[in-house]
Amino acid sequence: MIKIYGIPNCDTMKKARKWLESNNLDYEFHDYKKQGVPEEKLQHWVKIAGWETVLNKRGTTWRKLDEDIKNNIDETSAIQVMLENPSAIKRPVLEKDNMLLIGFREDEYKRLL
Repeated sequence: MIKIYGIPNCDTMKKARKWLESNNLDYEFHDYKKQGVPEEKLQHWVKIAGWETVLNKRGTTWRKLDEDIKNNIDETSAIQVMLENPSAIKRPVLEKDNMLLIGFREDEYKRLL
C-alpha cells in the first residue's frame, strides 16, 4: 500500500496525487494539517534520506523562520522545525513497502511505482 504525506493545498501534492490516480494506484493520504506529523516517521525519513533532503528550504515557511535558526540549522533543530512547522517538510513524502520518495518527480514515480 502506498501512503503519501503532505498538505492538501500544495501544488506539488496535487500533481503527485493526480499522477497516482491517473495511473490507478491506490494510496492513503496523511494530511499534516489535520493529523499532525508522526515524529517517529519524521525521524525515520531523516535517518534514511538525511535532514537536508527532508527539510524544504524553498518554501515560505523556511523563509519566515528567524535568521538565527536558519543560520544554525542541524539535524536536531531541523527535526524540531519540521515538527513545529509541517509545511517545512518537503512534499510529498511517499512510502511504499521499504521505499521512500521525497518530492515529486514524474520520471522517478514511473520508474519506481
